[in-house]
Amino acid sequence: MEIQLQELIDQIKKDGVDAAETEAKSIVDAAKAQAEKIISDAQAQADKILLNAKNENERMVKSSEDAIRQAGRNLLISFRESVARELKAIAGEGVNAVYSSDALAQLIIKVVEGWAAKPDAEDIAVILNGNDLKSLEETALAALKEKLSKGVTLKANDNFDGGFRIAANNGAAYYDFSAEAVTDMLSNYLSPKVTELLKEAE
Repeated sequence: MEIQLQELIDQIKKDGVDAAETEAKSIVDAAKAQAEKIISDAQAQADKILLNAKNENERMVKSSEDAIRQAGRNLLISFRESVARELKAIAGEGVNAVYSSDALAQLIIKVVEGWAAKPDAEDIAVILNGNDLKSLEETALAALKEKLSKGVTLKANDNFDGGFRIAANNGAAYYDFSAEAVTDMLSNYLSPKVTELLKEAE
C-alpha cells in the first residue's frame, strides 16, 4: 500500500512537472513567435522608411536637376533676348543715323530710280513723315525733281518716325523702308547668326 502511494505521488509529481514544462515551452514558443513578429514588423517598417527616403531623395535630386536645367534655359533665353534687343537697338541707331542725314535724299533717289526703270511701274509715290518731307522740300527737292521720273509724287504720312515707303501702281505694290521696318529686317537677319554664334560658344 505504501509502495502504491509512493508511485501515485511520483506520478502526480511527474505529471505536474510535465505539465509545467509543456506550459513553459508554450509560453517560450509564444514569446519567440511574438518577438519574431515584432522584429519582422520593425524590419518591414524600416525597409519602408528607407524606400520612401530613397524615393524622396531621388525625387528631390531630379527636381533640383530639372530646376537647374530650367534656370539654365531661362538664363540662356534671357541672354539671347537681351542680345537681340541690343542688336536691334544698335541696328536702329545706325538706320536712324542714315535716315536723319542727307543720305536719305540720295537713298530715296536711288530706290525711286530703280522702281521707275521697271516697265510696269506707274504712279510711284514716296511717302515720308511730315518732318522729313518738309526737310527734303527745303534742302533737296530740286535735286529730287531733276532725278525723279515723271509721275513720282511725295506724300506726307506721320504714322512712322523715319525713313520712307513706296507705293506703286496706285497702291497695288507697297514697300516699307521706314526706320522701324528696316531695323526689324536687319535685326531679323542678324539674330539667327548671333544665335548660331551663341550655340557655338556653349
